[in-house]
Amino acid sequence: MKRDRCITVKKKKADVAAFIRFLQDILTAYPSGKIALILDNSRIHHATDLQPFLKKRPRLQLVFLPPYSPNLNPVEGLWMWLKADVVNTVFFEKFYKIKLHVSQFMKRINKHPMER
Repeated sequence: MKRDRCITVKKKKADVAAFIRFLQDILTAYPSGKIALILDNSRIHHATDLQPFLKKRPRLQLVFLPPYSPNLNPVEGLWMWLKADVVNTVFFEKFYKIKLHVSQFMKRINKHPMER
């Protein structure tokens, strides 16, 4: 069972279509077995347009955190790590430089997830 990857999607717009593409990427990366995704309560995670996609893919289960519970959200720890490693006390003159550093961080943690 693979549990050691952080799959990211770089999109300018976070909408239902982008979320479905993300879910398709997850299903491709993990072609067999059940998949449980722990999610916050963003509108796109509950969208009506998402339901037909989920009904056709019963091995994909969405598990929702209680509202307003960042302490239960595992990705919050990742964001804190990213901020400490990438953007803390650093001024980036251009936005693309931030994106580059964030991308390098994500590649590094996928390669060595337990190293800080």
